[in-house]
Amino acid sequence: MRRALAMRTLPVGERALLVELESGEDAEALHAELLRRRAAGILPPVREIVPAARTVLLDGLDDPERLAALLPGWQVAPPRADAGPAVRIPVRYDGPDLAEVAAVWGVSVRAAVRIHSAAEFRVAFCGFAPGFGYLTGLPEQYAVPRRATPRTAVPAGSLALAGPYTGVYPRSSPGGWQLIGTTDAVLWDPEREPAALLAPGTRVRFVPRGAV
Repeated sequence: MRRALAMRTLPVGERALLVELESGEDAEALHAELLRRRAAGILPPVREIVPAARTVLLDGLDDPERLAALLPGWQVAPPRADAGPAVRIPVRYDGPDLAEVAAVWGVSVRAAVRIHSAAEFRVAFCGFAPGFGYLTGLPEQYAVPRRATPRTAVPAGSLALAGPYTGVYPRSSPGGWQLIGTTDAVLWDPEREPAALLAPGTRVRFVPRGAV
């Protein structure tokens, strides 16, 4: 059901607008609506639309004030994944924190793998590092806390959880997410077009490989 979203709009320079939403789901919904309207040719000219956890940045606007006045009156549909096939990422559920995550969920390790691999995810937004997508799709009861002490180096290809999000580290870096698996998929390749395997709105499925 479409509905108006509670939001706050803030000017950024002379030609950009930052829209703050009440939740990540609202930010996803607004981002999808902006893309739909741009594709239909009914969105004022904008150079970039950049979603984040609870904000959407619109850059390169001719008249930010006009759009800021229009946005609160839009009727926006709930977020849904892009049409088309999902990106399927093969995963070995062999992460060092898998048993701990299963314990938080109150299930066995095998059940935790089934829960995670059965979900269909959507890239809500990208950030942190080139190619890193913040994926939503797990029910609220499966949110997990970050590690109390972050690791100084998380290997590239690590499948990880934090809060409501799932993500794959595209390169080795420090990090405090819970590591539940590994993949050989290349998340970021500057020689590839597009360079990022995952973009906001992309549907994602994780496919188990090997025994748990």
